[in-house]
Amino acid sequence: MATRVFKRIRSRINRQEKLKGEIVQTETDKGHIDYQGPFTKEDLWVAQPRFRDVSPENRTNLLIKHLRLCSVIFDFNDESSKENVGKEMKRQLLLAVVDHITTMKNWFNEAVCKEMLSMIAMNIFRDLPVPARGYDPEEDDPVLDPAWPHLQIVYEFLLRFMVSTYTDTKVLKKFIDKRFLTCMIGLFRSEDTRERDYLKTILHRVYGKFMSFRSFIRQAVNNVFYNYVYDSHSHSGVSELLEILGSIINGFAVPLKAEHRRFLRMVLIPLHKVKHLGSFHQQLTYCVTQFIEKDPKLGSEVLMGMFQYWPLQSSSKELLFLNEVDEILELTDKTEIQKIAIVLFTQIGKSIESPHFQVSERALFLLNNDNVAGCANELRHDILPVIYPTLARNSKGHWNPTVHSLTNNVLEMFVNLDTNLMSEVIREYDKKYQQQIQEKAQREQFWQTFSARAAAEMDGVKEIT
Repeated sequence: MATRVFKRIRSRINRQEKLKGEIVQTETDKGHIDYQGPFTKEDLWVAQPRFRDVSPENRTNLLIKHLRLCSVIFDFNDESSKENVGKEMKRQLLLAVVDHITTMKNWFNEAVCKEMLSMIAMNIFRDLPVPARGYDPEEDDPVLDPAWPHLQIVYEFLLRFMVSTYTDTKVLKKFIDKRFLTCMIGLFRSEDTRERDYLKTILHRVYGKFMSFRSFIRQAVNNVFYNYVYDSHSHSGVSELLEILGSIINGFAVPLKAEHRRFLRMVLIPLHKVKHLGSFHQQLTYCVTQFIEKDPKLGSEVLMGMFQYWPLQSSSKELLFLNEVDEILELTDKTEIQKIAIVLFTQIGKSIESPHFQVSERALFLLNNDNVAGCANELRHDILPVIYPTLARNSKGHWNPTVHSLTNNVLEMFVNLDTNLMSEVIREYDKKYQQQIQEKAQREQFWQTFSARAAAEMDGVKEIT
């Protein structure tokens, strides 16, 4: 296949009257295949034999030569004909290597493993472009890597290499070290979603294949989050890394280790405060709820942390918080909710009064949560005085008719729950309300008197002067 593609490309270049008279030599398997380098771009213009056309004893040498030829790097911003020939030949060689390791047996040995990982490192470990100033991952289109025609095959090759049943884990550990893993995790900064999807799958496979690297991988990912939360506030791969961690957290043993609890407190909860929460909130919620499923007592700790970072100006972000709170409350023990009941209902009350009708609706629906309703019933003497003033103001002053209707439904629920208590709370609220009106009138009267006195004194000063 590679030979046919090369001939087609060569004839096209000849028609363009470029590279006239180029002599292409093809190696055969009659003798030993020379895989010694270093190889250059010009070497890719020479058609290589196919694996099935060489004798079995020469296939290892041919594989190594293919790998070294595939280590030649091209500038994809250069669209000259010579460059395009080399790019296409390299792509064909990469496809041939992927097909070889997928379909053939007994291709793996230490020398081949070293060459493979060296080729992979040469292609994927590169400087990533710096994101443009003001780049918004939720609004702006990602920057796609022009080298993806090669990178995609390299990533596919790495994935198949990792999952192959013919690889020896002990040999792999000689060449896949912590530096290799650190560089791989660093590539999650890429804005190209296609690259991050491959990285997510490959890193997950590596985590499952090498138990000795699991602690290091978790720590390296934690460092990415620490930098994102406390320093740079810019990273494209947070959602993919959280997706990996979600499956890792799912496998944590109970009781949870102190290391894992610290990760929840120092990473997952502070992640709620970042600007672009919406780009990874679904994955973050999954990680948090996995922790609470492991230990329902963590629910109150997570909620208190979220209240600390509760958004004050972003209604879209507040909706995300309310949705997550609803999921957490479903998993949290009632006794844990009771510990933070006053703070919880105070925050719900603030959201109910939001001028954004979706936020207000979502907060009112939150009161229908079984755990919340049960807590409100058991602690109604403490909770009703906290939540009623908000409901009273909302039923009269909110501009949205749907919010009015929902608020009245909640008030009726509390009336049916305990009529005597509701009447007492209403009387106390009316008393405080009248007191506030009197205090407001007194302040206004004071400032009117003060203003008049100040104006009279100014007139007296003017007359003297």
